[in-house]
Amino acid sequence: MKLNEKVICADGFSMSVQAHAGAYCLPRMTGAPIYREVEVGRASMEESMLMDWAEDALRPTDTVYGWVPVKVVTNVIAKHGGIVSGAVPPGVIELRV
Repeated sequence: MKLNEKVICADGFSMSVQAHAGAYCLPRMTGAPIYREVEVGRASMEESMLMDWAEDALRPTDTVYGWVPVKVVTNVIAKHGGIVSGAVPPGVIELRV
């Protein structure tokens, strides 16, 4: 299984966005045509829009954010100026710059 490359946004914010059978996502399967919720990790800084899904809110840059709605992830990407590099699972809108 190939993981998505970390997303780097225009303002420098970065995060990993994954969806596969071993990730905290819906549907919880590899290769779904569209995901409704995805797993976020390795955030480069605390992002308030993600905190409701933090596994450990005391360590926002060293925790997993499980079952994050794709709409929230799309909004985080927009807030940080769009994607400069990296990849997101199907269902997350790729706002590229």
